[in-house]
Amino acid sequence: MHDLFSYHFMVNAFRAGTAVAIVAAVAGWFMVLREQTFAGHTLSLVGFPGAAGAVWLGLSASLGFFAFCIGAALLIAAIPRAAGPGYSEESAVIGTVQAFALACGLLFVSLYSGFLNGVTALLFGNFLGITDRQVVTLIATTAGCLVVIAVIARPLLFASVDADVATARGVRTRMISVLFLVVLGAAVAEAAQITGALLVFALLVVPAASAQAVTPRPLLGVALSVGFGLAIVWSGLVIAYYSPYPVGFWISAIALLTYAGARLYARSAPAAAAR
Repeated sequence: MHDLFSYHFMVNAFRAGTAVAIVAAVAGWFMVLREQTFAGHTLSLVGFPGAAGAVWLGLSASLGFFAFCIGAALLIAAIPRAAGPGYSEESAVIGTVQAFALACGLLFVSLYSGFLNGVTALLFGNFLGITDRQVVTLIATTAGCLVVIAVIARPLLFASVDADVATARGVRTRMISVLFLVVLGAAVAEAAQITGALLVFALLVVPAASAQAVTPRPLLGVALSVGFGLAIVWSGLVIAYYSPYPVGFWISAIALLTYAGARLYARSAPAAAAR
């Protein structure tokens, strides 16, 4: 472990991974609760053409991630959510945005004349290439997202469980939904810089889904989600440091084992309680 932290790039990897794991776990918990996983998946894919376009223009890939993810989040937020069949319209628009974004990513990649390894990093991430400036940006973004979520947590939870009753009680569900999607877009853009556009769900969905399988309590569920996310990132980084295989593979594999263990626990817990 002393050798592990003797390299500055590994220290940066742990700092950035910790920040990303926390914000992805918290935002992901509400995303899973609100059944907006498809929207989160689209935001993660939208980040790829944003970063590819920024690199093609000679700009920072981080700028492209945030611009496209937050822009797509605002576009999705403009779609009114309704119960029952109303979700089909939202899914259709989200699917259309996703297809167009991927087509733009293909265009930007074809116009990009740099090394293919840079494009691969946009898709699958690069934990070990995090700079000090990126660490500061990720920590600041995490702090901002957590502050917004803390402010809207109670009405967001109310609106996520029963939007109609929340509206009747005076909760501004529309505004809450827009704010949450913007935070989700920022969280996805932040996580994509570490995991890549294709592996965001390893940190955005798996910790949250595992926590909700273990407990229905909101506060304990969010805390468990953060704990799962940190355990997945830290263990993935440690194993990858001592193996020839990429970090993204280990993080995804550990995330799969975490979810499987949570589901097994959820099945065995009622039986144990009955005994």
